[in-house]
Amino acid sequence: MRENTVLILIKTNYTLYIILLIIALLLFSILNISLGSVNIPFKEVVQSLLGNEDMKQTSYYIIRDYRVPKAITAMLVGSGLSVSGLLMQTLFRNPLAGPFVLGISSGASLGVALLVLGTSFLGANIAAIAFSNYGLAIASSLGAFIVLLAVMIVAQKVRNTMSILIIGLMFGSITSAIISVLAYFSSAEQLQQYLFWSFGSLGNLSWNELILFLIIYILGMLLVVILIKPLNTLLLGENYAKSMGVNIKKTRNITLIATALLTGIITAFSGPIAFVGLAVPHIAKILFKTSNHKILLPVTLIIGAIVMLISDIIAQIPNSEYTLPINAITSLFGAPLVIWLLIRKQKVIL
Repeated sequence: MRENTVLILIKTNYTLYIILLIIALLLFSILNISLGSVNIPFKEVVQSLLGNEDMKQTSYYIIRDYRVPKAITAMLVGSGLSVSGLLMQTLFRNPLAGPFVLGISSGASLGVALLVLGTSFLGANIAAIAFSNYGLAIASSLGAFIVLLAVMIVAQKVRNTMSILIIGLMFGSITSAIISVLAYFSSAEQLQQYLFWSFGSLGNLSWNELILFLIIYILGMLLVVILIKPLNTLLLGENYAKSMGVNIKKTRNITLIATALLTGIITAFSGPIAFVGLAVPHIAKILFKTSNHKILLPVTLIIGAIVMLISDIIAQIPNSEYTLPINAITSLFGAPLVIWLLIRKQKVIL
């Protein structure tokens, strides 16, 4: 009886904390939309969100067609990378694993690098199409897909999950080497174009592009939901998971595909964004002191979205015309936070 009471209290506390996180997410979303290079009164922001078109046309356009899509993109990117990082850390039982360990991001970067380098051989009209959001997204997605395909083929040949981690890192090294060779033979203008893409960006998506982003994101998250039970079992080791009837190969393949879908689409539309996928799962584990994925997955998703919203608020420097690279902000402010949390807690729950 006493144990049941304790379990009920624990579940109640988790529910309360998740509700508080959701409220924090809504508040930071509104704050993110309210701030920017153009100063818009908070009253007009609220009116725009409520669908009032009687306000200033310029303010209405900025909020509905730029700031709202950017805030949604930030939430999708932060939550997607964080959940992918959690999947990788559980699958490989390695606290240093992140969403990019499979080489997916490196493959996406290679696709963009090949496109940027190839602009000198393309006509002006074709080059213009190539450098549109869709052009870069397609090149990035193809690069990510090719690396994923190679990893999946090799994964069928090996039984040890840790070998897949090493293979993914090797594919990442190979693609990075190819990018370095391409960069060596590129012009200064081409290098600058590639460098700007590698900085990461949240504010370049239209509503149509965002809908495509959201569809792939939902597909990836549906696969993640399927994995909750097997991932909890894998925490106790592959042998235990097998004894409980878990199909290790199937679980591993679904995990790789879910991570590839989320990481690939995020890198395709927003560029490679560091830190979030590696750090947020640790923050969730430290704050909630649990390894149960029924709790960790929603918590990691929400915290990841909040972290990315905060990073975007810092990056856009409110009331300034300058916008800092989002990739730099996530690492610069996030890494010290994780170091502090780890030193304070001294132990990370795996």
